[in-house]
Amino acid sequence: MRNRIILMWALAMLAGPVLAGQAEDIANIKQRLHQLVPGEPSSIRPAAVPGFYEIMYGTELLYLSADARYGIQGELVDLETGVNLAETARAEVRKHLIEGLDESQMLVYSPSNPRYTLTVFTDIDCGYCRKMHAEMGELHDQGIAIRYLMFPRSGIDTPSYDKAVNVWCAEDPLTSLTRAKAGEEVPQADCEHPVDEQWQLGRDVGVTGTPAILTEEGRMIRGYQPPAELAATLDSLSGRNAAP
Repeated sequence: MRNRIILMWALAMLAGPVLAGQAEDIANIKQRLHQLVPGEPSSIRPAAVPGFYEIMYGTELLYLSADARYGIQGELVDLETGVNLAETARAEVRKHLIEGLDESQMLVYSPSNPRYTLTVFTDIDCGYCRKMHAEMGELHDQGIAIRYLMFPRSGIDTPSYDKAVNVWCAEDPLTSLTRAKAGEEVPQADCEHPVDEQWQLGRDVGVTGTPAILTEEGRMIRGYQPPAELAATLDSLSGRNAAP
């Protein structure tokens, strides 16, 4: 519940003030949306394309004309700059969201003075998640810190979910996660845990597979990359020079 509140707060901040001239457009758009889509949009604001509005449901995005007649679903790209404006909008929401997360509710593996801190949705039974975790030392050598959130892909109350709960409730969750990702059995345990909340958060931000990696800027890297390649990707995204 807390993360969903943070998400709604972040979207409200992004929406910004509504100008008087936009009020009628937004009223028309809301009326049309109620005919097409269940639920209320998270935000409505002018799009980069004149005459269109950007509508968000969490991180799901669509565009409608000001008269609510024409809709666009898909990616909106600025062909002069090459920037994917739709992904930029989604990244803004994710950035605000991850900035509001509490590291005490994550499993954090970090080198001293990391160059990058990544928030990773992970599944204990995911092969590439296990491969990524086995390379934690190499990730640290690249200056990359990993903050795990649990996302059992099979859903709540499944064997993968149970493993995630057992890890969180273990006396030493960091060591238990390493053992679980190596295929070892983790003793059954129960406690107050954030696994359900993290799974829902993953769905809210558009996680469809694991590992799903969020940068500090809210960009999502979908899937495994070897440590050196991941570091190069992060350098490219941030505009930094590669580490010596």
